[in-house]
Amino acid sequence: MKIDLSKSSVLLRGFAWIAVVACLIPAAQVSAQLFGGDEVARKQIAEQGRRLEALRLQNEELSARLARMEETLGGLAASNPALELAQQLERLRQEMTQLRGQIEVVGNDIQMAAKRQRDMYVDLDTRMKRVEQPAAEGAAAAASQPAAAGAAAPAAAAAAGAASEQEARAYETAQAQRKAGNYQGAIAGFRNFLAQYPKSPLAHRAQYWIGDSYYNLRDFKNAMASQRRLIAAYPESASVPDALLNIASSQAELGDAAGARRTLDKLVGRYPASEAAEKARRRLATLK
Repeated sequence: MKIDLSKSSVLLRGFAWIAVVACLIPAAQVSAQLFGGDEVARKQIAEQGRRLEALRLQNEELSARLARMEETLGGLAASNPALELAQQLERLRQEMTQLRGQIEVVGNDIQMAAKRQRDMYVDLDTRMKRVEQPAAEGAAAAASQPAAAGAAAPAAAAAAGAASEQEARAYETAQAQRKAGNYQGAIAGFRNFLAQYPKSPLAHRAQYWIGDSYYNLRDFKNAMASQRRLIAAYPESASVPDALLNIASSQAELGDAAGARRTLDKLVGRYPASEAAEKARRRLATLK
């Protein structure tokens, strides 16, 4: 009896498609890393990545089973074993269809988690710009005010304007590194900014972004240390609520749920009207 291998060919084409999908898994994991920030979204992305890895392993196991069946089918001539193999192939085809659907669902979940992460950073940048803009305008206004009478007044005014422009340029250069995802470069840039302009109205923001960059590098201990330096050096800064929120996120990532809860409680108690406090309240409701 001649065995028809057409079903096997169709199934092999199906496996080729699954292999292409499996190749997309690392790309999804990279996307999750690009948009780290809020620990809830980060954990969701990591969980979806683990699910995808489990599905990939399941796909490899099914592929191996199919290969063994193809080899057995090619060497059999009797009708009953061929029929049994045909039934097994049909069951395997059904399992592969289910696996394909699961991969699509997990892929959609990762995309949604990444979108939430991007939205969170857009919100953070918007809030930070509201803090940074008045400081930058104040520095520019001070530089543009008329100088006192005297022969050295024009030169002093020109020097003040140049210094303000240099500060803004140095700060924006470091910010560009952070927004591009080069967090090591951002840390170096903001540190240089603080060394050159320790009295700048943007100094407290530079210190905050150093801590935030460490957080995105998953160096949570340095992230907390940097934010605590901000709180100690600039206790009246509008950046303090966000620094506390970043510290709580770092504590949660390190498994210190009790410490994270204490920090969030402190944030809500001291700065109840801040946007960071609103985020803290939502996290307190879900923190275990």
